[in-house]
Amino acid sequence: MSKRRIPDEVGIAGILLLVVVVMSVLSPNFLTGGNISVLLLNGCVVALLALGQTFVLLTGGIDLSTGSNLALTGMVAALVMRSGVPWWLAAVAAMLVGILVGVINAVFIHFIGLPPFIATFSMFGVAGSLPLILTGSSSITVADPMFAFLGRGSVFEIPVPILIVAIVAVIFAVVLSRTSTGVHIYALGGNKETARLAGINTGRTTMFVYAISGLCAALAGIVTTSRLMVGYPSAGSGNELFYSIAAAVVGGVSLFGGVGTIGGALFGALLIATVSNGMNVVGVNSFWQPLVIGVIILAGVSLDTYRRRIGAAGAGSRLARLFRPSGRIDGAPA
Repeated sequence: MSKRRIPDEVGIAGILLLVVVVMSVLSPNFLTGGNISVLLLNGCVVALLALGQTFVLLTGGIDLSTGSNLALTGMVAALVMRSGVPWWLAAVAAMLVGILVGVINAVFIHFIGLPPFIATFSMFGVAGSLPLILTGSSSITVADPMFAFLGRGSVFEIPVPILIVAIVAVIFAVVLSRTSTGVHIYALGGNKETARLAGINTGRTTMFVYAISGLCAALAGIVTTSRLMVGYPSAGSGNELFYSIAAAVVGGVSLFGGVGTIGGALFGALLIATVSNGMNVVGVNSFWQPLVIGVIILAGVSLDTYRRRIGAAGAGSRLARLFRPSGRIDGAPA
């Protein structure tokens, strides 16, 4: 009788529960309805970026341009609406720009051969400068009241940003677990050369994951602009990128590729949002928050490295046990 496998998300869910208990003890205001609502809404932007980052990390890449992409797409939506275009068409335009940024990243990575760090860091500078150039570093007020629905509205008393995260997460989970594209993504992260030899179109897969990351950054930009009803050229220049990578990593997504789930990334984003919100409620100085998140990333990457090392050693020992000192394979006839 085979043992039932414990889901990978159980560990991060346990840590999240522990953090909630500790914050509740430290501050009676933490578990109030108003604070939980703020926590979830603030966590939506990080969650969207983390979901896109998960696709990229699963292939062994990284996207450092997400924060700038958030600012660029939010400003695109605001500028398009200012020209008289309906709000929904402005949102579509912002998503297309976000996807384009991701595709450009993939072109430089796959076809030019640049390391993902260099390509996306360069795009971080380009996409971050464009909103400043287009607006002269001025903010753009959004006048269309319908656009506010995406960031401030609710459906059956559930905030729209939370619904967006939930819908995106379900679609992405299905893509990764039930489609050939998901298999290709994990295979590319496991071993790129082996994936290529197996007939996987590595270029198309790379394009896809970076386009997904760009789309998620655009959705985050739209939600941010909609909540504020103002397009800020400096939006996304804070800790959004830092937190999105932290969320994916502590959620079990490997920086080395090939390991991770959408559920884990969501739990990771919720953990990061809970820690950040809890420190605000408790009254911890904001200067300490990046330090705490940095320690969380360091712990997550260290555990991931240790897990990979143990896994490799285990695979090696299992292979060694197949052979006897005489050179015969166990179970083979003498």
